[in-house]
Amino acid sequence: MVAAIRARLGLGLLAILASSATFGTAGPFAKALITAGWAPTTIVLLRITGAAAVLFPWLLVAMRGRWRLLRSELPLTVLYGSLGVGAAQVGYFQAVERLPVGVALLLEFLGIVLVVLWTWLVTGRAPHRLTVLGVVLALSGLALVLDVTGVVAPDLVGVFWGLVAATGLAGHFVIAARETRLPATAFAALGMLSGGVVLTTLALLGVLPVRVGSASAVVAGYAVPAWACLAELILIAAVAAYVLGIVGARHLGSTAASFVGLTEVLFAILFAWLLLDELPRPIQLLGGAVLLAGVVAVQWGERRRRAEPADHEVDFATRSPVA
Repeated sequence: MVAAIRARLGLGLLAILASSATFGTAGPFAKALITAGWAPTTIVLLRITGAAAVLFPWLLVAMRGRWRLLRSELPLTVLYGSLGVGAAQVGYFQAVERLPVGVALLLEFLGIVLVVLWTWLVTGRAPHRLTVLGVVLALSGLALVLDVTGVVAPDLVGVFWGLVAATGLAGHFVIAARETRLPATAFAALGMLSGGVVLTTLALLGVLPVRVGSASAVVAGYAVPAWACLAELILIAAVAAYVLGIVGARHLGSTAASFVGLTEVLFAILFAWLLLDELPRPIQLLGGAVLLAGVVAVQWGERRRRAEPADHEVDFATRSPVA
């Protein structure tokens, strides 16, 4: 019995680490395409629609006999697709165009802090003291990440898009926590489909730029076909990452899985270094460590708070592929 539990936990840990690693490849491959002339919006559109197409058979299986639920749940899935999928990915890839991959992802992870502030505003229930400490640490880490000393001025447009990604991630956590009768896989697939429709509409209206770049991109010093980079973003950084995340959360539990999932930032920095020869400055690495410590404190504090009786709860322990 003990051996079986250990094996289950070990499998869960490996699955979450693999999920974080695959998520972490998104930034470097997207930035390689952006450097080759591809518009971030184009990359996001192809990634979302491609992942939705791959997950479509699973959607059909999950929704068998439940299609009547779609009518009542459609507004929620459209909102999730617009914020949790569309805004998060467009914001992140736009930020990656102007900022180091690790810095862009750290900005996105501020979405966890935004969820805490939103929950406080809506419920009127003060956060746990550990949560407050986490917010202070996260903001202090952000100041170091952006190097507010003025030695190197941050790209404010890139910072803006990073905050858009954080807002999208916060939307993902808040919306995904709402009660829905749709299966998790179906909800995610429908979110990708609706997000793709919303972004396509904005692109057709000229609100979002769509541009196809060179037929190849430079990755790790080698010319790689653009289609191969897109395939990586769809099959590995989206579909595989999502499936591995589900497996890991089911074996490890959402609480432990969410903490291990923070290693995505470390993997993103590592892959950006290996594939793009890109590494944040020492002060930014220090700030990243402080920011992540703040995020951990926020999550720990929220779990302590949720252990107490309350009328309103927001669970943002699990993470699906937004980045």
